[in-house]
Amino acid sequence: MTKLTTHVLDVYSGKPGNGIKVELYFIEGQKREKINSLVLNNDGRSDQPLAENEKFQSGKYELVFQIGEYFKNVVEEKEFPFLDEVIVRFGISNSKEKYHIPLLVSPWSYSTYRGS
Repeated sequence: MTKLTTHVLDVYSGKPGNGIKVELYFIEGQKREKINSLVLNNDGRSDQPLAENEKFQSGKYELVFQIGEYFKNVVEEKEFPFLDEVIVRFGISNSKEKYHIPLLVSPWSYSTYRGS
């Protein structure tokens, strides 16, 4: 089954990023269409894929991770967090493959890659 999944690891506290809101958008030219929105579970993962089957096609996508709100509960932040939304833009070349996009995040940095 072809699908798009994600998970978040809070590398600051060494725990899964539970409760983080994630939005998925499909980008076509100047148009940005929201495909899905969900909140990550206690394991920092979604209970269902972000996109699969007919909602999963070749093209450009954007994942938006709302980490500013998450870190308000983890560290004492000033009025404006250093990172509020982490936006990961990526392309799907082969919609017959599984795509997994992990996010490793702290209040001041992040990293991502194509996982398995």
